[in-house]
Amino acid sequence: MAIDPAPPQTSPAEVADARNRAAASAAGEQTTGISPYRLAMRRLRRNKSALAFGFLFIVIVILCLLAPVYAKHIAHTTPTANHVTDTVKVGGKMKDVVSPDGLPIGPTWHGRFFLGADANGRDIAVRLLYGGRNSLEIGAIATLLTMILAIIIGVVAGFYRGVVDNVLSRILDVIWAYPPVLLGIALGTSLALGGINLGLFKLTGNSLLVPAFIIGIVYIPYVAKPLRGQVLGLREREYVDAARVQGASSLRIMVTEILPNLASSIIVFIPLIIANAILLEAGLSYLGAGVQPPNASWGTMISDGIHLLPSAIHLVFVPGIMLVLTILGINVFGDGLRDALDPRARVRIDR
Repeated sequence: MAIDPAPPQTSPAEVADARNRAAASAAGEQTTGISPYRLAMRRLRRNKSALAFGFLFIVIVILCLLAPVYAKHIAHTTPTANHVTDTVKVGGKMKDVVSPDGLPIGPTWHGRFFLGADANGRDIAVRLLYGGRNSLEIGAIATLLTMILAIIIGVVAGFYRGVVDNVLSRILDVIWAYPPVLLGIALGTSLALGGINLGLFKLTGNSLLVPAFIIGIVYIPYVAKPLRGQVLGLREREYVDAARVQGASSLRIMVTEILPNLASSIIVFIPLIIANAILLEAGLSYLGAGVQPPNASWGTMISDGIHLLPSAIHLVFVPGIMLVLTILGINVFGDGLRDALDPRARVRIDR
């Protein structure tokens, strides 16, 4: 009669190892199907500093958008209204908005002239918010123009290569050869005098779209060249070859196969270009080649106030601090967004 062998004894170490493998398998099942963008959102949520600075930028944007409300219901003035001969009550005493020797009043910390006035008696707080609206508008429009043209040029040049790539790359090299500030000054000075006239499309020299157009053109190579380099590698991938074999056209391949794989780079470029566009606009406006009077911007406010240093330091300090906070908020959030979208970054998938 055959006797069945006794079942093998399982050691405690083997039991613990089996439990570890089961836990690892369960964790793997939980992460199955998670898209890269969901992982990026989890990484971004863990970056508290990036979220804090992103929130700071959103607050600044909201405050600038509420500029008409503040001007009408609190300051009771407009960004261009002069109050040179007016007086304001501060600490129970009436003071001139602009003294007889031309020195404007400082911050009152009240509704009217909360941050003081400039040499023309204009409310600094009102001009700060309206100037922020103009700076943010120019930065947004310039970024939109840059991204659209850079994506088209970068994708077409990298995909077709050959003559198309050579022509487009040489055009980018011409723009790339000039520093952004010098090229912006040259274009801003010429366009501020005659504006832009392209037949159906015409802009006057003092339009906010003129500096937005200039900045949008200046930064095209800084986005198009990196995208072109990525497309040169993507066009050799297997899924692109498979799309060609299936009879897909070049346009369809670029739209459905190439562009989705550039999405992470494009998302990272957007906040960086916005920050650089706002900073370049401030520099051009400070030098007189950007926003033209009577429009306000942070750059024009700094330019107007620098002549009264050091007696009226608030004229430079206030728009300068606002500009620094805005650029810092965008850059720190952009760095956090770049780290979150980095596929090589390590993140624990804990729920």
